[in-house]
Amino acid sequence: MAETDSSEFRILMFPWFALGHITPYLHLANKLAQKGYRITFATPQKAINQLQHLNLFPDFISFHVITVPSVNGLPPGAETASDVPVFLSHFLAIALDLTRDQLESLVTSIKPKFIIYDAAYWIPEVAKPLGIKTINFNVVSAASIAIVLVPARNVPTDRPITMEELATPPPGYPSTSIVLRGTELETLLFVTNPFGAEMTFYERITLSMKNCDVISIRTCYEVEGKLCDYISSQYQKQVLLTGPVLPEDSKSSLDERWGNWLAGFEPGSVVFCAFGSQLTLEMAQFRELVLAFELTGLPFFIALKPPLGAETVEEALPEGFKERVKGRGVVYGGWVQQPLVLAHPSVGCFVSHCGFGSMWESLLSDCQIVLVPHLADQILNTRLLADEMKVAVEVKKEENGWISKENLSEAIKSVMDKESEVSKLVMENHKKWREVINPNLMNGYMDKFLQGMRELVS
Repeated sequence: MAETDSSEFRILMFPWFALGHITPYLHLANKLAQKGYRITFATPQKAINQLQHLNLFPDFISFHVITVPSVNGLPPGAETASDVPVFLSHFLAIALDLTRDQLESLVTSIKPKFIIYDAAYWIPEVAKPLGIKTINFNVVSAASIAIVLVPARNVPTDRPITMEELATPPPGYPSTSIVLRGTELETLLFVTNPFGAEMTFYERITLSMKNCDVISIRTCYEVEGKLCDYISSQYQKQVLLTGPVLPEDSKSSLDERWGNWLAGFEPGSVVFCAFGSQLTLEMAQFRELVLAFELTGLPFFIALKPPLGAETVEEALPEGFKERVKGRGVVYGGWVQQPLVLAHPSVGCFVSHCGFGSMWESLLSDCQIVLVPHLADQILNTRLLADEMKVAVEVKKEENGWISKENLSEAIKSVMDKESEVSKLVMENHKKWREVINPNLMNGYMDKFLQGMRELVS
C-alpha cells in the first residue's frame, strides 16, 4: 500500500474505557492522521468531552460515540475507569463486552482495513470473517507484559496463583533488573481477578494478544528490546513498536495562573508532583506525602486528587500546613497540563507514580526524577528507570508499603543537591538517554509501524 493510498485505508480504534488508554490511542491516531490515514475513534461520550481538544486532525479523525450499557454493580452514568474505583473495573469490562453489537454495526458501516484495540478480546472474531486485520496495541511497558502476561506464565484459572509461582520468572525470561521484590509480588495477584463475565484479567489480555494479527507496544527497542523479543517468541507473532507516541510540542501555553506562579522561582528549583488521573490516596498517606514536600524546604507544586474521605484537597491538608508553606508551595486538586509544567524552566524535579505515559514524559524532560509507584505496572516501570537505566531514584517504602515523609523528602533532596553523587549519576544518565530517545528516533518508529501495517495488507 503506497503512502498516497493512505486515505483509502480507514482505521478503527477501540481502546479500553480508561483515559490512560484512550489518550495514547489518540496520540497514535494523530501520528497516523498526519500521514493521511483516516481514523474512526470509538469511545464513550465522557472520554470524547475530555479529550477531543487533543484531536489535532479533525478532518481525518472522527469520534464515534459508544453507549456504555448499564450493568448491575456499575455506578449509574459510569463510562470510564475514572468513574469507578479499581475494585469495580470488573463491571466496566462486562459493559465493554456488551458493546459488541455496536462495534459490529460500526465495522459493517465503515469497512475499515484495520482495527486497533486492546481489552476487547473479541475484536478478531468480528474482524477476521470480513478480512479486516487486527492490531493489539498495548499502552503498558513490555516489562509489564513479559513478566506476567505470557503463555509461559500459565496462570491457573481454577485456583489463585501462589506467591512462589509469581516470584519465579517464566521460562526464557531475559536477564534483567526489571523484577518485583518481596511483598510487591502481591500487586500481581490482580491478574487472577474477574475482569468481565466469567473471565479473569489474565485470560482477557492474553486472548487479546493470541488472536490478533500483530502485537504492538508503545515502547522503544533501545529501552526494552530484550523483553519485546521475548514477547514475540512467546506469542509467535510479530511485535511492532510505535515508540512513546507522545504529542508534538503543543501550540497551547501553560495556564497563566501556573505560569505566573512558577515564574517567581529560580530555574530548576521547583519540585512538581503528580500521580495520574486514577490514583486516590488514603487520607493519612496524602498528609504524610505533602508534609514530605514541606520538609524539603524547596518550592513545590503538587497536583493530586482529593484523598479518600475528602471533597477537596484543601480540607485534607494537615493543620497549619497552608500557612507554613505560603509563598513556596501549592497543592491543587484539579487537572494540570503535565507536559507543559515539566517543560517550565523553574521546574527541576518530577515526583511521579511512573505510569507509562508519565514515564516517557519524565524521560524526555530535563527534570530530575523521583518515583513513588503504587501498582504492579508502575513498579516495573520504576525498575526500568531506576535499576536498568539509572536515570531516577525510587523512594524506599516501609515494611507495610507506606511512604514516610522522611524517605520521600530525602529522595527529593538527594537529586536536587547538584553536588551529591546520586544527583550527578542520574543527571548524567538521563542526559545520555535523552540524546538516544530523540525526535528522529521516534519518527523512525512511526515509519516502521506504518510499514508493518502496509505489509499486513499487501
